[in-house]
Amino acid sequence: MTRGFRYSVLLCAVVLIPAFVFAGEAKNANSDPLAVATHLIFQIGFIIIASRTGGLIFEKLKLPSVLGELLTGVIIGPYLLGSMAIPGFPEGLFPLRKGASMLPVSQELYAFATIASVILLFVSGLETDIAMFLRYSLAGAVVGAGGVLASFLSGDLLGMWFLSAPFMDPRCLFLGIVSTATSVGITARILSERRKIDSPEGVVILAGAVIDDVFGIICLAVVVGITATFGKSGAATIAWGAIVLITLKTFGIWLLFTILGLTFARHVGDFLKLFRPWVSFSIIALGLAFLLAGLFEKAGLSLIIGAYIVGLTLSKTDIDFAIRQELHPVYLFFVPIFFTVMGMLVDVRLLASPQIIAFGALYTLAAAAAKFFGCGFPALFLDFNLMGATRIGLGMIPRGEVALIIAGIGLSQGFLDNRVFGAAIVMTMLTTLSAPLLLDLSLRNSAKGTKKEVEKPNSSRTPFKFDSKAHAGFVCAKLVEYLKNEGFFVHIIETKERIVQVRKDITFFTVLCNGAEIVFEAAPEDTVLVKTIMYEVLLELYETLQKLKNFAMPVDIRKEIAENKSVRGEETDFSGILSPGQIVLNLKAADKTAAIEELVNILDQNRLLKDKDEVLGAVLQREASMSSGMQDGIALPHAKTDGTENTAMAVGISQGGIDFNAIDGKPCRIIILFVAPHEEPYIHTLASISALLKDERARSRLLKSSTPAEICRFFIEDEKRE
Repeated sequence: MTRGFRYSVLLCAVVLIPAFVFAGEAKNANSDPLAVATHLIFQIGFIIIASRTGGLIFEKLKLPSVLGELLTGVIIGPYLLGSMAIPGFPEGLFPLRKGASMLPVSQELYAFATIASVILLFVSGLETDIAMFLRYSLAGAVVGAGGVLASFLSGDLLGMWFLSAPFMDPRCLFLGIVSTATSVGITARILSERRKIDSPEGVVILAGAVIDDVFGIICLAVVVGITATFGKSGAATIAWGAIVLITLKTFGIWLLFTILGLTFARHVGDFLKLFRPWVSFSIIALGLAFLLAGLFEKAGLSLIIGAYIVGLTLSKTDIDFAIRQELHPVYLFFVPIFFTVMGMLVDVRLLASPQIIAFGALYTLAAAAAKFFGCGFPALFLDFNLMGATRIGLGMIPRGEVALIIAGIGLSQGFLDNRVFGAAIVMTMLTTLSAPLLLDLSLRNSAKGTKKEVEKPNSSRTPFKFDSKAHAGFVCAKLVEYLKNEGFFVHIIETKERIVQVRKDITFFTVLCNGAEIVFEAAPEDTVLVKTIMYEVLLELYETLQKLKNFAMPVDIRKEIAENKSVRGEETDFSGILSPGQIVLNLKAADKTAAIEELVNILDQNRLLKDKDEVLGAVLQREASMSSGMQDGIALPHAKTDGTENTAMAVGISQGGIDFNAIDGKPCRIIILFVAPHEEPYIHTLASISALLKDERARSRLLKSSTPAEICRFFIEDEKRE
């Protein structure tokens, strides 16, 4: 029985047994507030587990996790599994609420999703790079406006054809608005992975995406105002004067609050700093976002506009990174709930209709083409060549968070019916799936995207090289600690390399921890500052290491490990890291270097390494710093290395023994090589091997084994005995 299967059974038991036990104690949820709250708790708990699982599966498939969360919502929602009767829930965990004007989920659950949408837009505002936004505001505005105009017209006109409705019909207007918003997060992720986020195309894409999200939100507020004035059925005649007034009012309120926010951003930041520690002012900042969101909703605008403005305001302050870091767990908790609930609103029964499928496909094609040509064509007149314009057009295609929020608002307020909402979800999912693949393909092409050489921003790079990735990582960790102690606000982005963004007042610089190198990117006038910081960090580390010399020597600890015959902790699954092909019954090596090389070759022959030389160098370097020879004829050479993607183990038996400079001075006959990538833990497995082989009968059995399969069974059966 595998560990994963046991965990799955345990999880099912935890969820289902209470439902069976209390099946007969269900209360009337409509009359008992506690019953309503209890049902909501069950729903939220199930959504958290299901959405996280769906998101992780899609991440494993190299697809955006938001798609997994949406699909999870469709599957567990009231139109599929959610309304199936289970013990304790006779109408299902997510019963279908009936009625033409009703949402298919409960008001309480939808309110929870609405809170999540406010958090999502608040964080989106925080992540907006104001400097980049202003620097490329003209190009971004042109590209964004072109995409918004083309997308809105294509969506509205397609709605007119499908619904046989006039241009100003709220349903047509909402179809136009839903197709305007570009997913900043999805596009930014692709650009970041390709190291193109600061390229001319990358900057214009991100600036344009931010601007067309703003335009989309403003258009949403305008449409909400128009429908509030003329009713959901639309006006018999178009009162352009009233529409212009609503538009000016909406744009004016947004512009006024945005200007006020950016003007007084530093004062707002100073006020929040009064509430230390970081978590305190982060919570208060979120409270401000909720207050302004509610104020905008009361004023007849969308609440997400208020949340976005607060985030945009704070993005200009030096506490931006701290707020994002402290609220990240809140974001991870709430936002998947929003996407899952959006998936629950999709009536999959309607998607079986050929008419709806055809409309969804046409809507997707129209939305993609409108963004591609609406954003790409203007780029040709902004010093971009055909390749650059193509990248910009593709980068603006993915829809995502804002599109789903707008569609959800349209459905909840009765502007969209289930058919149109389903088509909007299909469009969002298909553009989110296809566009990143096409954008990634275009970025693989090394051709320049601009008509002339672009002048690089005025910044300097200060590199510091170390002997190994481990040393650089050690210094980087100390650097982050030092910066925080000095009052800098630090934001860490974990990608293939660690990116540390640092701010304090008007000072801003970036630290790239890539392999064995740490690179500072800062304004030229801050070069002395970053060198001083690095000097102080290295000096503190040097003083710390000098003091450690008076502490217990590693050789003493090694002896204590060798004498300890037990280890406590989680089970070690040797079946996943050891096979008969990784075992040598008769090592040919005469010394420890040759023995390590022979075992590394065995792993390489089994195709378990991506860089044999890197692995060999890492193990030999580790061996040079401290011998892995234990006692009783055992040696455990090991290392963490970039030369392997997975933990791997090789076992060698030497008939005559090899000198590993063991604690007891005896030659080693059992040599176990163990390697793992830097990001995978392996210390418990290493300790388990050491403790297992302290038993004399175990060592004797191992040495008497006549086949590799017998040795392999020895380790795997020991796991089962545990």
